[in-house]
Parts: sequence; C-alpha cells; structure tokens
Amino acid sequence: MPLHPESAPQVDRLPPESQGSRRRFRACHECDWVVALPPLRGGEKADCPRCSHTLVRRHHLPAQRSMSLALAALIALVIAVSFPFVSFSVGGVGNRIELPQTATTLIGFHQPLVAIAVILTILVLPALYLMGVIWLQYGLLRQHPLPASRDIARSLSHLTPWMMADVFIIGALVSLIKVAGLADIELGVSFWAFCIFSMLLLLTTQSLDSDWMWFSLAGEPLAPEGTLTGRTAAPQGLSGCPTCGLINRLSDRGASHCRRCHEKLHLRLPHSLQRTWALLGAAVIMYFPANIYPIMTTTSLGHSNPSTIIGGVVELTQMGSWPIAAVIFIASIIVPVGKLTALAWLCLVVKRGNKLNVTSRTRLYRLTEFIGRWSMVDVFVVAILVALIRAGSLMSVNPGPAALAFGTVVVLTMLAALTFDPRLIWDTPLPRKHRSLFFSKDAVDG
Repeated sequence: MPLHPESAPQVDRLPPESQGSRRRFRACHECDWVVALPPLRGGEKADCPRCSHTLVRRHHLPAQRSMSLALAALIALVIAVSFPFVSFSVGGVGNRIELPQTATTLIGFHQPLVAIAVILTILVLPALYLMGVIWLQYGLLRQHPLPASRDIARSLSHLTPWMMADVFIIGALVSLIKVAGLADIELGVSFWAFCIFSMLLLLTTQSLDSDWMWFSLAGEPLAPEGTLTGRTAAPQGLSGCPTCGLINRLSDRGASHCRRCHEKLHLRLPHSLQRTWALLGAAVIMYFPANIYPIMTTTSLGHSNPSTIIGGVVELTQMGSWPIAAVIFIASIIVPVGKLTALAWLCLVVKRGNKLNVTSRTRLYRLTEFIGRWSMVDVFVVAILVALIRAGSLMSVNPGPAALAFGTVVVLTMLAALTFDPRLIWDTPLPRKHRSLFFSKDAVDG
C-alpha cells in the first residue's frame, strides 16, 4: 500500500519530507545535540544519536488517524458521564454513582481542592485535549487551519502530563477489589465506556505527529545561518523549541520566542535547579502529614476506623489481597520516595557531568518524569470509595486530611520533574569562577 495514497487529503500526502533536498535541523531537548533529520516514512522515528531521545515519530495518515481516535474517545467520554458508573449493595442498602460524583462528593466533605484535581485530571483536561485535536485536524484536512490553531497546538503538549484517565482506571479497580469482599458490586455502562475512553485517549496522544502537524500549520522556516550538526546548540547561541522542535537563535540575553509557535525559549530553563530544589523541599514537607494523618475513615456498623496509607497496605495484606497491596505500596510509597530521591540526586550531581554516566542519569530522569503521575492512584481510590460507600452507620467512607496532603505531594513532584532541565546533565562542567555566569545567563528575565 502506498504511503500517501492519492485518495488521501493533501495534508496527509505532503509530509515535511516533501521539501525535497532541504535539510531540517533539530536540537534535542534532553541533551541539546544538533542533528539533521533523515527522511521518514510512516511508522519510522528519528532518535537523537547522543541520548536516544525520540525527536520525531512519523505516522501513516496522521491527520485522519488522530482525528478519528479523538472523535471516538470523545464519544466514549460522553457515554461515560451519561450513565451509572458503579453501584454497591449490602444488607439491603445500596448506592449508585455516576462518574462526576467521584469529584463532586468530595466538596461536601470540605475537600474542594482534591475534588478539583480529580475532575480536571479525569474529565476536563482530557475533554479539552480531544476537542483541541479535533479542531486542529479538522482545519488541516480542510486545507485551512481554524482560528487559534497555533495556540491550541502549543497547549496540547502542556496538557498531556496532567491527563490521568488511565491512572483513574487502576484506582477504580483497586477500590472495587477492596469493596468486593464486603458488598455486592455492579459495574455500569459508564465504567466500561470509561475504560474504552482511557485506552482511546492514550492512543490519541501517541498518534499525534507534532512534527507533521506544525509543518502543516506553519511550514518550517530555515534554520539559523551557520547552524552546525554534531555539536550542542548552546555554544552556537541556538535552542530547540520543546513544543514544535524548530531551531531558533537566541537573543543576547539568552532568551527568545520560537519563530513558529511563539513558545518561550531559553539557553537553559531559568533557575532550574533552584526551582526544582524548592518544589522537592515542599513535597518532602507535605509527605509527612500525608503519611501521618488518615487518608480515609471507614465506618462499619457504627464503628469508625481511620486508615493511613501504610495502614491501608497492611490491611490489604491481612485480607490476602497481596497484588492490590503491592500496587498501593509501590504507587504511594516507593514511587514518591524514589522520585524525591532521584531528582535530589540529579540536582546534586548535575554539575559533574564528566565524572558520572550521563546516559544512565538521563534514563533515570525519564523514568522519574514518567512514573510520577501514577502516585495519584491512592487519591482516586479515596474519591471513588467516598462517593460509592454511602450507607450511613452501616457502612460509609469519609476522606481524611492526608488525601489533600498526598495529592499535593504528587503535584509538587511532577512540577519538580518539569522544572528540571535535563540538558544540564550533558553540559560540560565549567570552572567554578565561570559556572555561575553560565547558569545565570538565561535567567536574566527569569
């Protein structure tokens, strides 16, 4: 089958490679290495030869592919919020909830911040992302981008880390397994629709060919004159845009805006290490109340039993639910502690790039950035159980103060990973008297 059949829309038949012999340059956003992209066919990708970070991933018929997946995901989401999610019954008393109630119920327990976090990460941000994809691709398929397309395209990459529909599904499974031994559980249409939605959302994010999309939206300006491959961008006064990938020449102050997408650029992220340390310190402070105070209180036959995160793991172990206990222990204990430790270690050794294995440290950074969001499992478990288990003194679950503290830890560690600039790992250490000048050059306007 031809890569670009004549029946396909023009946007799908004119990839960036259609510019002929013109070379397209990229500066890796993880190690700052400048490379020339090779021609790519559908299903191929281009990795950085220095750190193996994926620079471009090409898809077959990208506009049609991402738009169809986004439409299907949006339909599944509408179904998920329109029907019952799950119900339970015990001793003739039961309750049935819809998906939005997992967030709105928390407001009645004076947990508005947790409720906002839940509704944003599982419904609002994914819906905005999908509508943005549909808006962009529809305009491209019509050969005429719709208004605000560049702003929307730039926003998509910023939304991706905060969409947690897949994490919510794991939290739902953990919740249902915890309740299954105490009550009768019935899964509604919404539960299965949301499972399909989370899978389609994941496929949509993976199918988005940002390189092709930005080329279709705004073409590709020539790289700055004198751009050299096989070396880093910073000494050349260049920076690769983290959003659209275009190489830009920085101003004398070490900062500028991308010529194509208008994203703000820096030689290195301003005060990267300082901001990361500050966020890590705040996360460590919040981690203590998150583990000392109860994350939820279970009432059964009139008796209340507050449970901490560790207490919940021990209880699940005593019930024989070893797999679920392992999931909670890993997501709520191992992952936050591991992420705090890993980021702190990276901040400490970042200026000693010639003494340690920079490739291993880059892989460690990628791992910490990837796993951070999965700690939200415990918060989602609380949200689901609080909304579902409402049978008065017979059986009920109330949120504890640790829910907000632990959710704050998750957000702070995610922000810490985002503010850490991985390019610092690869920078050649400078003499002490010059080091402060280099790290502050891009922070003049920070």
